[in-house]
Amino acid sequence: MSLWDLSVRALRDRLAEGELTAEETVREFLDRIEAKDGGIGAFLLPLADSALERARTLDRLPRSDRGPLHGVPIAVKDILSVEGSPTTAGSRVLEGYVSPYSATAIERLVNAGAVILGKTNLDEFAMGSSTENSAFQTTRNPWSPDRVPGGSSGGSAAAVAAGLAPVALGTDTGGSIRQPAALCGVVGLKPTYGRVSRYGLVAFASSFDQIGPIARTAEDAGLVLEIIAGADPRDSTCSTRPVPRYSEEIGGDVRSLRVGIPREVLGEGVHASVLEVFDRAARTLEELGVALEEVSLPAAKHAIACYYLLVTAEASSNLARYDGVRYGLRKPHADLHGLHDLHGMMSAARGAGFGREVKRRILLGTFVLSEGYYDAYYEKAQKVRSLVGRDFARAFENVDAVLLPTCPEPAFPIGAKSDDPLSMYLADVFTITANLAGTPALSFPAGFDPAGLPIGVQLVGRHFDEATILRLAHAFQSATDFHEKRPPTEGNPMQRG
Repeated sequence: MSLWDLSVRALRDRLAEGELTAEETVREFLDRIEAKDGGIGAFLLPLADSALERARTLDRLPRSDRGPLHGVPIAVKDILSVEGSPTTAGSRVLEGYVSPYSATAIERLVNAGAVILGKTNLDEFAMGSSTENSAFQTTRNPWSPDRVPGGSSGGSAAAVAAGLAPVALGTDTGGSIRQPAALCGVVGLKPTYGRVSRYGLVAFASSFDQIGPIARTAEDAGLVLEIIAGADPRDSTCSTRPVPRYSEEIGGDVRSLRVGIPREVLGEGVHASVLEVFDRAARTLEELGVALEEVSLPAAKHAIACYYLLVTAEASSNLARYDGVRYGLRKPHADLHGLHDLHGMMSAARGAGFGREVKRRILLGTFVLSEGYYDAYYEKAQKVRSLVGRDFARAFENVDAVLLPTCPEPAFPIGAKSDDPLSMYLADVFTITANLAGTPALSFPAGFDPAGLPIGVQLVGRHFDEATILRLAHAFQSATDFHEKRPPTEGNPMQRG
């Protein structure tokens, strides 16, 4: 078995036992990136030199000083700060910026012995569901190169699916970890809001954004989460709750657990193959001894409208700093002919630096927050957000988790929704409720459509109860082999189920 086909746990164990060195492990992944990523576009910037130097340093450490992820390579969405490396957030407005510090999540991975392979592509400022909004390149789905990988963490999901990295970090504001994980046939975990520090994350919508892992198995996602989670004084929204040892609890019995099925949301607009995979996944959980119960999420029908009012308002505020003065692109004076005032200079810088989707959301958010509309839109959306949270709280009085599709359809063709933003927004219809409520949610591969494209389902859990949804997903993966299927590679025929 090739190194790139190993789980994080298996790779970690071989490194710990001395069967592999960190340098040979990192070199094999870098060689694979060079050979395969040209047709995928998962990475914006492989960090080959620094990764190899780091690996050699790790190999010189005595075993007593080695961390729990010693030598394990990891890819990082290019919206997280890595000291000494560019951080673009997929935008021209940050082109040329080099971060002077690392995000807390990155620090913790490095302290645990992980090696940063490189920065992955994303929709600009994490605003998108297809990774077509990147200012630099379009990422393709490893299962079908004419299809999107999902977004906004499409580069991270594609990298894991294609075996370019055993695990990656993404961010999830409205489904940006789970949706691409589902479309690429891997696992994506959005932790509870506050479980992982946001320090060093370039903000999109600060009350929604959350950092989490993308991996091939729930077990690997849990291994990474227990490293990056935990209190951080540099992020006032970060919880001080103790972090469980997910990797030790993941194999627990699931036969006493109850999972809710909200049938009312599985209506119009959901692809037939998604419904078929969803129903089969529910039956599999039932066969494992999990009790299935009907639950109701009545406010979910308002979630899309509520979400896009709130996140655009927060984006408008957060992105105001990129004005060419404090942060961001500064247009050369030759390009500012006739623009002699500060407002003109800022307009030119923002106009050139931001892409179409980012401009659209800034305009929408500015409108939502403007005088005369704040009460009618923003304040009302906050009330609906509370109702969504209340619906989940009521459901969790009777069940331990809620099962939902991750996406309403399999991966769609590149360009199919580019001129239809409302259709693109609906790609997140099943994921945004967990962000509105702040609950943890995990997507895992559960089947394929007739064309062989992967389909995921997701489990939503109680606040700070990532352990239960990880345990349920692990039990499902122990009983099925969907996560073991691989996209087509040279010399390896398509393996689909």
